[in-house]
Amino acid sequence: MKRYRRMINFLICFIVLISVDISMTKSAGAQNTLPYDTTYTFSHYKVRRAFYEGLPNRKNEIVFLGNSITENGDWNELFQNKKIVNRGIGGDVCWGLHNRLDEVLSSQPKCIFLMIGINDIGRSVPVDIIAEKIREILQEIQAQSPSTKVYLQSVLPINEETIWYAYMKNKSDKIVQLNKQLKIIAANENVRFIDLYSRFVDDKGNLKLEYTADGIHLSAAGYLHWRDIFKEKGIRF
Repeated sequence: MKRYRRMINFLICFIVLISVDISMTKSAGAQNTLPYDTTYTFSHYKVRRAFYEGLPNRKNEIVFLGNSITENGDWNELFQNKKIVNRGIGGDVCWGLHNRLDEVLSSQPKCIFLMIGINDIGRSVPVDIIAEKIREILQEIQAQSPSTKVYLQSVLPINEETIWYAYMKNKSDKIVQLNKQLKIIAANENVRFIDLYSRFVDDKGNLKLEYTADGIHLSAAGYLHWRDIFKEKGIRF
């Protein structure tokens, strides 16, 4: 009897071990196998996304959409317009932004000002891949909200001499390459391209120091400069 029970216990343990091994194998197979990082479900993303999803939609929303450079902007105060909504999430990448478009487009906004891609560059995602993902985002916006006017903004320069984020070092050439592709994509997708890069860059290819404290994020002077560029280009809400 004891021998029989030992055999039963052994079989149960064996089955459990096999099940765990199969489960771990499936889990490993489900992981991102790409040679670059496109993950986006970090804590700040989850918190901000949940917050945005909990807000009521309004008519004729003007959406500023992007990462921390967008999130840090006080767009209502800058433009004195209560219809502006901020949909920036610090650290966001193209894949994260694409995944949360449903919330952005649920209000059928009047217009969207999109800036995304710098964090993807920081993660060493190939420029061609980033550009095509942004094209996909533009196409999704136009498909879900055809009456929305879309503005694709260039990625801003960084200051290689002052930036303290190691993963962003030596990426200035990638920013230039991406912006060249974005300008072409904007023309092909019939959206307006706003070249902010050339107005923020110095003669060495760096983000001008008067517009930043850490080499990548903007100071108040940087956002005021952004506002003034819009005014000069005749962009009205």
